[in-house]
Amino acid sequence: MMAAQMKPAHGAMTFAEMKEFAGFSAATQRYIRRSLDIGLDRLDAVKRWSRDIGEAASIRAQSRIYTRLDYLRDHVPDDSGLDAVEPFMAPLVTMTAFDLGQDRLPTFGSYRFLYERLIGATVRPWLPGAFCAAAALPHLHPDKRRLLLQSISEAAATAPGWSNREPSFFPEWVDKGEPRVAN
Repeated sequence: MMAAQMKPAHGAMTFAEMKEFAGFSAATQRYIRRSLDIGLDRLDAVKRWSRDIGEAASIRAQSRIYTRLDYLRDHVPDDSGLDAVEPFMAPLVTMTAFDLGQDRLPTFGSYRFLYERLIGATVRPWLPGAFCAAAALPHLHPDKRRLLLQSISEAAATAPGWSNREPSFFPEWVDKGEPRVAN
């Protein structure tokens, strides 16, 4: 039913989002799917994603950090009024710093892809600032900081406006099935 109502432009945008996701490394794809499971409360992320006790601890820490998501979704500033920036940006930068510290979001593009889905389209104007702030924090190795900061394009950092179209592709876990032989 939904496909019959979808306009051609929506299908093209969904395909573009799928193509963008396919361009990320396997580790980045895995981290994005895991993060969406945690942030959108889709399933038990520890059961689904942990391969060892270290990864289980990382998922539990991420779950604690992601408790800020409801607040962030409800408090995205409508404009650039400075009175709304601090209460919003502080938790966004903290959450971003955690995710960048996990070393699975190597570029602004992968970070933007995840956070548009975690928070929504209204967060787009705030992502370059949060990314740059978190990428410059001392908890990251200097070489990592340099690579992250170099990954944001001038166009992304200085965009005159942002789309308010919500993302439509939300990648999920895919079970590996048995290969089928065509008859």
